[in-house]
Amino acid sequence: MPVPHLTTALKGPLLELESRIIAAQPQIEHWFRSQWQHHDTPFYGSVDLRNSGFKLAPVDMNLFPGGFNNLNPEFLPLAVQAAQSAVDKVCPEARSLLLIPENHTRNTFYLQNVATLAHIFGQAGLKVRLGSLNPEITEPTELVAANGDKLLLEPLVRQGNRLRLADGFDPCVVLLNNDLSAGIPALLQNLEQALLPPLHAGWAVRRKTHHFRAYDQVCQDFSRLLSIDPWLINPYFAQCSNLDFHSRQGEEELARTVDEMLAKIRVKYAEYGITQDPFVIVKADAGTYGMGIMSVKSAEEVVGLNRKARNKMSVVKEGLEVSEVIVQEGVYTFESINEAVAEPVIYMMDRYVIGGFYRVHTGRGIDENLNAPGMHFVPLSFECPCLPDKAGEPDCPPNRFYAYGVIARLALLASALELEATDPDA
Repeated sequence: MPVPHLTTALKGPLLELESRIIAAQPQIEHWFRSQWQHHDTPFYGSVDLRNSGFKLAPVDMNLFPGGFNNLNPEFLPLAVQAAQSAVDKVCPEARSLLLIPENHTRNTFYLQNVATLAHIFGQAGLKVRLGSLNPEITEPTELVAANGDKLLLEPLVRQGNRLRLADGFDPCVVLLNNDLSAGIPALLQNLEQALLPPLHAGWAVRRKTHHFRAYDQVCQDFSRLLSIDPWLINPYFAQCSNLDFHSRQGEEELARTVDEMLAKIRVKYAEYGITQDPFVIVKADAGTYGMGIMSVKSAEEVVGLNRKARNKMSVVKEGLEVSEVIVQEGVYTFESINEAVAEPVIYMMDRYVIGGFYRVHTGRGIDENLNAPGMHFVPLSFECPCLPDKAGEPDCPPNRFYAYGVIARLALLASALELEATDPDA
């Protein structure tokens, strides 16, 4: 599959940043190896990146990635090897795996993701079956994915401290592809089997601000290694809590936070001679699926929101009310595919980059969230599986993708620190 053509406004600092990343590859890989000796790798994850030409930074980290069906199938062997490594770490004797997907069984593209995950672990030598938390699944139920793949979803059975299926299937490993937005069910608590990711990685506990605090720490260390300004790979952020969008409680505090953030960004834009208008993204501090997000360029835009905007911001997945938001520096994306705005999404398992895709949206601008209805996906071909071409230009595809992989792995490392800090058993 050819590498999608990238049209990126390559301004000096990013070319310089990519050049430093390529030149420092041996130090970077040694640094990552040493970090993974001290921290447990998250089982899997995906990172949304934004490349503005002057800045390359993660804007979201998902610990329950749901787009494995969008990866380039040519790189399936990478995923299988990473899956074997990830499972070996938690249960070297593992023969079977119980995969628990999200409850929204009507999303046939999501089901295609589940089928792809089951295929990866099947190829890794495990017997894989699907168990459901959905109370509507009371007997084995066949579902059909968007591409025609058939899945058998079965109700979970708890016996003592083990999860099983009705016929006695007793897995070594339980893998969640359900982000627990609706809370942590008693069925999953205090299991003796390896449960991955851990329960505190779910949105019932996790906060985006926790992740980006950990990412701040990772960026400080990495930036010293490369002698770069951490801002080039790190978006500013702040948290706002005690909000009620319906009653407009906390509106002034939110506006003040937005104003302060824009002022900080303006200082950096002036330092680097950037002429674009700074903007911030306001989004729910917990949750996914592009819900509860708005892009603003002035504090006035969050004051006196109309009813439609308040409704949009007030509720996320599973109907949960939003009372906490992250106010995050907006990072422009100057990447496009066929003249549509695009952003790279990088997928990892264990500590390995296994592929990615471009999220593309024909109806959104370079300063807007692309995770919205109408988006589509173009697989990324990582030439020479994410290895740089030191003889090539800094922005040639292998080097661009190596840089993506480095920044994505920084976010993965931040997730490791985040999970350590929020581990209730630590």
